Formats: sequence, C-alpha cells, structure tokens
Amino acid sequence: MQLYGSKGWGSSIIELQLDYYGIAYAFVQSGDVLASQEARAKLAPLNPLSQVPTLVLDSGEVLTESAAITLWLAEQASGEPLAPPPGAPDRAQFLRWLIFIVANIYPCFTYADLPERFVEVDVAQKPFRKAVDAYGEKMWQAVEAAAVGPWFLGERLSAIDVYVAVMSHWRPKQPWFAEHAPKLYAIAQAITADPRFAPALARNFN
Repeated sequence: MQLYGSKGWGSSIIELQLDYYGIAYAFVQSGDVLASQEARAKLAPLNPLSQVPTLVLDSGEVLTESAAITLWLAEQASGEPLAPPPGAPDRAQFLRWLIFIVANIYPCFTYADLPERFVEVDVAQKPFRKAVDAYGEKMWQAVEAAAVGPWFLGERLSAIDVYVAVMSHWRPKQPWFAEHAPKLYAIAQAITADPRFAPALARNFN
C-alpha cells in the first residue's frame, strides 16, 4: 500500500501505526499541500480535499481521515490492535476520545496554520490564530483530565497514545504539555521510547 504524507504532518500518526502492525507500505511525499498548488493538484485525484494522510490500499481503494484509517488498520491486525475491539470494556471511551481529538483538536491546525485562508483582513489573522490555539489548549486539558495512566485508557496501549505522541510536537509543543498536561506528556515520552514507534517518530521529528 501507499501512504501519501509529509514529514511531521498528520500522516506520521498513520506511519507509527503501520510500523506497529508490521504492515509494508511505500511512503509517497505529498509536498506542502497547504502552500503548494502543485502538491494539492497531485493529491486531488485521490483525495478531493488534498489532505494527508491518504492511504491507497493494495486493492487500489483509497482511505482518508486518520480516525477511519486507524479503525480500519485495527481490523486488519493479527496481534494486539491499537483499538479495543467491539465489546471491550474500554471501547466506548476509546471511540469517544479518538473522535474528540480529530473533531475538536485536529481542526485547530487546519484553521490556524495558515489563517489567511479563512481570515481575509490582515490585522485579524494573528488574533484569530491566537484564539484558535487557545481553544486547542483548552481541548487538550480536557483530554488530560480524561487520561487514566500509564496509557490514556489505563493499562491498554491504544491509538490515542499515538495521536498524543505525534501531536505533542505541534503547537503548543512539548514544553507546554510537560507543564500543563503531565499525563499526556508522560504518554508521549513513553511512545517515543518504545522501539515499535521510535523509528517513525525519529523520521518525522528529528
């Protein structure tokens, strides 16, 4: 299969999971789909939003949306999946917080990375970004309050921990997590030290 992405972007969330499962894939550099019209045009035939991650399966079928890919990969797993299976006692909380992250926190980067895409007035762009970033911090504090420890769900490692590890490298960045979300920071550090995930994190953030 082929994973379209860019170093340090949301595609790294899927890279870590593919490596964990031992699934072979080819990484296809998408380029900067925010800044480059050429990069967007290249990806548009596969993903009308020209976003990453975009995963092309061996069958040629296309999967987009990181949560959808996460759930699909868990269904393919021969070992311990990164999503509790139906009927598991922590399944409901996993689904709740997975979707919370992708619906409430992930869009903060969509809107604030390049605020000029959504806010035409120059003097309003910096305040807009500041407000969106502050909202993101508030949402992370909600995730922090829900984290059980040592992993988000408790003793079970899940894809939520992968999201936390990757997204802790984005605004507000790891020093903020260390101070304001210590449980999430500990999760990010543990994922970074895990040899199943460390190589993909190093490829994306070193």
